[in-house]
Amino acid sequence: MRRFGFILSVVVLMACLGCRGVQGAASAENHLAALDFREVVQSAKDKVFPAVVYIKVIRETYEAGRKISQEISGSGVIVSPEGEVLTNWHVVDKAVQVRCLLYDGRAMDAEVVGSDKDTDLAVVRLKRPDSNPLPCAELGDSEVLKEGDFVMAMGAPWGLSRSVSIGIVSCTHRFLPESSEYSLWLQTDASISPGNSGGPLVNTDGQVVGINTLGMAMGGDMGFSVPSNTIRYILAQISEFGKVNWSWTGLQLQPLRDFDRNMYFEGTDGVIVAETDPESPARHAGLLPRDRILEVGGQPISAVTSENLPSLRRLLGLLPKGQPADIKFIRGEKVMTVQLTPREKGKVEGAELDCPRWDLTVKQINQFDNPELYFHRKEGVFIYGVKSPGNAGNAGLRPKDIIVSIDGREVKTLDDVKKIHAEAIENVEKQHRIMFSVLRNGLLRQMVLDFSRDYEKE
Repeated sequence: MRRFGFILSVVVLMACLGCRGVQGAASAENHLAALDFREVVQSAKDKVFPAVVYIKVIRETYEAGRKISQEISGSGVIVSPEGEVLTNWHVVDKAVQVRCLLYDGRAMDAEVVGSDKDTDLAVVRLKRPDSNPLPCAELGDSEVLKEGDFVMAMGAPWGLSRSVSIGIVSCTHRFLPESSEYSLWLQTDASISPGNSGGPLVNTDGQVVGINTLGMAMGGDMGFSVPSNTIRYILAQISEFGKVNWSWTGLQLQPLRDFDRNMYFEGTDGVIVAETDPESPARHAGLLPRDRILEVGGQPISAVTSENLPSLRRLLGLLPKGQPADIKFIRGEKVMTVQLTPREKGKVEGAELDCPRWDLTVKQINQFDNPELYFHRKEGVFIYGVKSPGNAGNAGLRPKDIIVSIDGREVKTLDDVKKIHAEAIENVEKQHRIMFSVLRNGLLRQMVLDFSRDYEKE
């Protein structure tokens, strides 16, 4: 047992120190007798655990065809003495009330400072009863992590107030299709369960190197955290502006060696244009699919594999808005340059509205959240949820139906629907049937909604 403890101590010490050469190894040997695995874990935990908070949120959702209040829970970590708490966007999304339980048992209300859906990060600020500083955690450098380094996942899994699990970094640069817009992920086998979302991933120096975001069990536990070097920029943006001011170019990129699609392009540098979004700055600039971009604003870029794409998207997302940037690329065998002028990306999800008695909810079409609907109608509203049982369902209306008009009146915004709905409910005793014209899969349909029945009172 002592021999095992000796070996484990060596492993842990090397994980703490990293590969620091022969001198570091000699230092490890000198301090080996004083080192204990439990002490390393305890020391790191004690630095961060007081800053971990349990977050309880009341949010309003519209997916079921009506506005519903739900209580969910998650985790967070205090990152400033003034009470700024770092957590996930999906923990506080659509929150109407946020309450936090601190390490010492104190409960505090909090307000959402801002959030970013693209990176699934958010900041809330505790409403302190006094000006006394709060315990806070330090952000570490996620770039120095190596596969095999020990890490701890802290948070509040399954609604429990606080816990810590330990594991190793399984992958330092994990690319997840559809979930790696601007950042790669840290993959760990430290247990990340529902409720751990927003909690810190901590190294053996007691520094936050990630925010736990995704967990899954597929042939063993796998968890994914947003790296701290991504967090730094997002935290600064949200603290200053309440959001992240991403630029939008409309460029869809593809690596030179695309293993998943079994496509391999000529050249050893640059990145391939897979497509340009309709009416985007990239399309207006004249960029075409299969163009190989070499430079952006004079800066050489390259994406050999998919793992290189998030950093390039982040580069494009940080281009100054409204300012032309030179794009150097190869088309065929010809080197060309065009100017691309990014514009603000703006909201990535439309607002929502509840329509009682009609038994449906509607949502504004957003090109990033609903590209398949945006293709048919650039400005408009679609049916988000249909209550069951309910009047909308009885009329044959379905989620994702794009509303063209109601009662012969054109619909483009939520305010249009809100006004028509209010008038219809006010006159329900005189007229309780109304005509909906909707686009379903590109085809126009007419539906008669009879809302004489009040399902809420039955």
